[in-house]
Amino acid sequence: KKNKIEFINGHAKITKAGPRCEIEIRDCELNEEFTPSPVKVSKVRETITCDKIVVATGAVARDLPFAKFDGDKIWGAREAMNNKSKPDHLIIVGAGAIGMEFGYVYKNFGSKVTIIEMLDRLVPVEDEQVGKEMTKIYKKHGYNIMTGTTLLAVDTKGKGVKVTVAPIGKDGKPDESKKETIEGDKVLLAIGVGGRFDGLFDESLGLETVRGHIKTDYVPLSDSTPSDPKALDYKTNLPGIYAIGDVIGPPWLAHVAGEEAVLCVERFAWKEGKLNHEPIPMDYTVIPGCTYCHPQVGSVGYTEQALKAQGLKKGEDYEVGVFMNQALGKAIATRHTDGFVKIIRGLPRGEILGTHIIGDSATELIAEMSLARRLEATTEEIIATVHAHPTMHEAIHEAALASEGRVINS
Repeated sequence: KKNKIEFINGHAKITKAGPRCEIEIRDCELNEEFTPSPVKVSKVRETITCDKIVVATGAVARDLPFAKFDGDKIWGAREAMNNKSKPDHLIIVGAGAIGMEFGYVYKNFGSKVTIIEMLDRLVPVEDEQVGKEMTKIYKKHGYNIMTGTTLLAVDTKGKGVKVTVAPIGKDGKPDESKKETIEGDKVLLAIGVGGRFDGLFDESLGLETVRGHIKTDYVPLSDSTPSDPKALDYKTNLPGIYAIGDVIGPPWLAHVAGEEAVLCVERFAWKEGKLNHEPIPMDYTVIPGCTYCHPQVGSVGYTEQALKAQGLKKGEDYEVGVFMNQALGKAIATRHTDGFVKIIRGLPRGEILGTHIIGDSATELIAEMSLARRLEATTEEIIATVHAHPTMHEAIHEAALASEGRVINS
């Protein structure tokens, strides 16, 4: 209220775009504990008119044609979050951030946890070295890890669930001659998300979408022609309507959505002469990614496999420095010796191309390297910065030294 913001609870439908937008507000009932969050909509309560609309409705988990969320045995993230009893055996499909984090939670609750992943390692979007290290650590901690494996069927008849899986063959297809069935209590699908905007726009408006998300002037870095961040207004093809956050696509991170929201409205203010400087655009190559399991993962910039895919060569275009936590005093003292810090520096200047951390406090440590990359710092400048002892941050200093072949303590 002190900021003159009015909160309206209801189901919105955008019925008219600019120059004067209209939104119908209906009474509704929402089941927030069920992943699809089904809505029962009733009569129109009021119609709101405005100059601009910013859509920030987030994303919804994806299920499979043969495995639909049922609120009971086939879970999405919401069921996993709101569940009131511990399954003896939780089967997780997908080893990205959501799958890994809930796997860690339920393993510590005492559940047996099986993680099924199509690719050859856990956290497959991370640097390959991080993924392989995480796979090794999770196996050591008693998780049942099935990488290079795909889901074929889910049977919910009877008391629990029966999941049929098969290894991925050399041709990239499931080898059904080696398929097997795993029995568990619940199965959690953590295979990705799509934008949440079903029913939000009147179909007559002609909203443009791309791969299940609202299309704006933002183009993800994963695309071949990513957008120029200096040109971003987060505008859709409809006049007066903008969109930010998970609803427009990757990287699907809360901290990115928050910054996009601020940038979007600050650009409104700047264009209307209410802000005396153009807002600094977001650099999507310096966004920290964090996975909150144990060990934690923090990363920023390019993975080594991404650089190789661009044709860059180690020793010619970039160099790598890795420092293992087992050689770090703070890690030894706190008994958190799993993991490492990996820094990729460009040649010949020494700029930070990427940093990949697995281990205790990784999600905190990555902030230093996000700032370093934003400020175009070099490994030489990281080395010249005194890092307190004993701290986990010393691993960054040591990895920078290692990237120049000057490591001291490993």
